[in-house]
Amino acid sequence: MSTPGRISQSAFDGARLRVILLLDLYEGAQQQFLDAYELMRNQVASVPGHISDQLCQSIENPSQWLITSEWESAPPFLAWVNSEEHVETVRPMHNCVRDTRSMRYSILRETHPAQSLTGEPASPAPHVEARVGDGVARHALTFTVKPGSESKVAEILAGYTSPQAQVDDTTRLRRTSLFMHGKRVVRAVEVEGDLLAALRHVARQPEVRAVEEAINPYLEQDRDLSDPDSARVFFTRAALPAVHHVVAGREEPAHVSRHALFYPARPGRGTDLAKFLSHQDEAAADDQDSPVYRSTVFQRDDIVVRLIDVVGELDLDPVASLGLKGAGKAAELEALLDGPAIGVEGALSTERNTNRLLSHADMLPVTDRTASDS
Repeated sequence: MSTPGRISQSAFDGARLRVILLLDLYEGAQQQFLDAYELMRNQVASVPGHISDQLCQSIENPSQWLITSEWESAPPFLAWVNSEEHVETVRPMHNCVRDTRSMRYSILRETHPAQSLTGEPASPAPHVEARVGDGVARHALTFTVKPGSESKVAEILAGYTSPQAQVDDTTRLRRTSLFMHGKRVVRAVEVEGDLLAALRHVARQPEVRAVEEAINPYLEQDRDLSDPDSARVFFTRAALPAVHHVVAGREEPAHVSRHALFYPARPGRGTDLAKFLSHQDEAAADDQDSPVYRSTVFQRDDIVVRLIDVVGELDLDPVASLGLKGAGKAAELEALLDGPAIGVEGALSTERNTNRLLSHADMLPVTDRTASDS
């Protein structure tokens, strides 16, 4: 059972996933949209983990549509929605749709026809319990810049003026944390309320657009933010979803420091690595002596980033800071991590390599701003 007061959100709970996509079509685009949907439906049907989908049209406003799909679990859906194949599959829909909103839910309970007839209560999905959240949505973006431009990009990103924190009556930007690891940039945001509304709000702010335009010449992937299709493709490819978040069920320490650790996975092992770190952070949340108070794991393909709030200095307990605590855990991480890509080769069970990994994985903090700083 969950510890009272503990916050825990995860894509690795094993539950089936229900994805809801709300769409508002342009006038006259209905047939074009239906043709694009048929193409997408036929392609997604062969994606591993996909179970079914439905297309629905509003009986009140015919321009409003709903696509729902069911997946065996969240990881295969996240792998699909963040893939290049998905980018190309949905491209034909872009000219049909005025606005979209995507929501993802774990299926915890359901009623079958037989239960409706007998009056039996609905049963929870196997081994899945409701988690306790904190009303905050988390998301990150990651992209790379041209070699040699890292210091200039860091200077630009550190110097921007924070946008207004309050988006609307129910949505507020809570925190933005930005880090770099070599030429890779990671920007993590925390939002109270509607994540999509907050991201759109930020994108419209002149000070943010100025910064984005300023770093454009240094990006490895070209983009034109004045072109909706170019911007959409860039931000789709840059998405780094939060797949796990946990906060220890104890009083928050007076002083914690935020760090981001970069874990490049071996080819094809990104989900396994993210799941490993998530399990380690769940265990740390139950350990009263762990310096890790709060953790969020972000993952896309073989890119894994772990954002942690720790008590004291990061290197006081390298094993706990890296998520290696426990018998055999160093060997498990070693089998999943692309050590040479981060400059660490050999057994992670040695103190030298543990310290080396911590040093090489620790990302450079560029800026970390809370709503009170705005």
